[in-house]
Amino acid sequence: MIKNSLLVKMGLGVLTLVPLLVVIFSPDQLSLMELYAIGVVGAIAVNLGSCAFNRHLKLLWHERWAMIVTFLVLFAVEMTLAKTKPNALYFVVCVLIVGLGVRGIAQNRAGLETITISRELAAAVKPASVANFRPNLSPGQSVLVAARGFTPVLRYALEEARFREGNLYVLYVKQLIVSLPGMPAKAERPRWQDDRQAAEIMYGMLELGTSVGVKVLPVYAVSDDVASSVLDLSATLGVDMLIVGAPQRSSLAALLRGDVVTEVAKHLPETIQLLIHG
Repeated sequence: MIKNSLLVKMGLGVLTLVPLLVVIFSPDQLSLMELYAIGVVGAIAVNLGSCAFNRHLKLLWHERWAMIVTFLVLFAVEMTLAKTKPNALYFVVCVLIVGLGVRGIAQNRAGLETITISRELAAAVKPASVANFRPNLSPGQSVLVAARGFTPVLRYALEEARFREGNLYVLYVKQLIVSLPGMPAKAERPRWQDDRQAAEIMYGMLELGTSVGVKVLPVYAVSDDVASSVLDLSATLGVDMLIVGAPQRSSLAALLRGDVVTEVAKHLPETIQLLIHG
């Protein structure tokens, strides 16, 4: 802390001393005006040029073009001063040499080094990219798991739901091989309690969820398009993660080639994580 305070005081002393020396050793007022002109015009030109050609700044087209035109005018003035006022040009060159030299010494003493890396590596380590990989550890994230039977994916889904401190939606989609367009309009809503295979899964998951402190919510659907049903329910429930399981680990490759997983992965919103567990 004392060392940093001493460095600050030394910097302020240099900033105070240099202008005094310039004024003292300046031969006349005209020379001071030349130094002031080339310094101020150069600083404003650099500022305007940096803003005008920075594509990340959200500027209107007329604002950007106004800055570009002003920058070009000031750049022409700066070049004219450098051509006609050699003393001012010499002063600016000295300031740049001393300033960049002191900056390099300070960075070297601080342990900073300049290295050259590939564009791909720079894009991977820049702060904007790293921010996208930060883990989301906020509680209350919901998980939707789709399984055809009691498989390890259900246990994994329970673990994920408990870790995320959120609800676990257990989805069972009964697939219809043939869609019947002439079904009665007032058909009763299908219930998972009436489907033996679905009921075995739901009752078992409800019991396991109670034992580990996870709220399990059964979701049952009957459809001839399983992928569309999974996508619709994922978006409707607003889950944070969708877990799809395979009956056996050896069948995972076949599952990945299936239309269901392919369609789900293709149309699933980016805000929902997709995990295939086998």
